Amino acid sequence: MSAAAESGIVVRPVIASDIKRILELDTTTTTHYIWQMDLREEDAQTRVSFQRTRLPRPIKIVPPYDINLLAMDWKQRALVIVGEVAGRLAGYLTLTYVTTPQVGVIADFAVDRLARRQGVGTVLLNTANDWAASAGLKRLIIETQSKNFPAILFCQRNGFAYCGYNDRYYSTQDIALFFGMKLR
Repeated sequence: MSAAAESGIVVRPVIASDIKRILELDTTTTTHYIWQMDLREEDAQTRVSFQRTRLPRPIKIVPPYDINLLAMDWKQRALVIVGEVAGRLAGYLTLTYVTTPQVGVIADFAVDRLARRQGVGTVLLNTANDWAASAGLKRLIIETQSKNFPAILFCQRNGFAYCGYNDRYYSTQDIALFFGMKLR
């Protein structure tokens, strides 16, 4: 029996009626830490480092993208799945292909605030990993904000390693961090 079945988490492809339910999820989070970027350019050398920094007070993090776009383009994405617990939609994950061959990017991925720490995110991610491997992808990349420390820890706990950043990536001017994993 799979971990998903044992935990009561059902993962399935999204259907049109799920989109409204996805838009209603509370995808905010709170953190006491961020990954602070230090960029130094000296004598034809650029050094970039990230340091975990404790904040003087917790901050609320809102996803940096317009979730309403999902309602318009979900059929164009390579994979859109939802996770349910006891018939209640608890999270979702979308995967798109990038121009680099055999790479999938997970940019839209969230678990409802009330359903966190129950394994929903891990089951969604494992399902996406299995799907990507069977689709012939060689690598998965997850994108998250540098200030979303809970997401950073989640990526690392699930075998993803830091693989890059993009400064001012989001319309909010936040830094995007990328975590990658080679698929089996």
